[in-house]
Amino acid sequence: MPILGTIASSTRQGQATDLGAMFPLQTVTVGGAGASSVTFTNIPSTYAHLHLRSLILNTSATSGDVFLRFNNDTGSNYRAHYLYGDGGSIFAGAGGNTDRLYAAFGGTTTDPGSGIADILDYANTNKNTTIRALLGHERSTGISDDVAITSGVWVNTNAITRIDIFPATGTFAANAQFSLYGLKSA
Repeated sequence: MPILGTIASSTRQGQATDLGAMFPLQTVTVGGAGASSVTFTNIPSTYAHLHLRSLILNTSATSGDVFLRFNNDTGSNYRAHYLYGDGGSIFAGAGGNTDRLYAAFGGTTTDPGSGIADILDYANTNKNTTIRALLGHERSTGISDDVAITSGVWVNTNAITRIDIFPATGTFAANAQFSLYGLKSA
């Protein structure tokens, strides 16, 4: 994406430049009863990409990964890559033929986790859908903090109309929040 100052200085008088935009589509805040998953449905196909922001609170005493699936596909149609660090160690790896992709780090009710995921070309039926995500988790219990960069692919060319988000352990606690945005191409 271009830097605003560069675009502004290169715009000619009277000529508009499309800078692209991020449009809020849906936000889910988990209620007091908690939730085993969060689902976004009826996703319009009018944007270039999707952007998912997650603030995770979990009922589990230990945080864990948070995953996503597309169009209710629970088959082994996902491939993932990750680079993970916890302040003392670095791990890298890949997961082929899995039934989910990384979306965020889960947090406890006192130590939230987070994730920002870009779902690229989600409506393009000529190619598989790829994602890239940044994950983070701050811990107050003396255990080191976590950070990760992940990428993945859904080996399917269907346009995405549904996204399911679920934790590896426990359930989402009250006030966990998920926001989905549509990204217009620049």
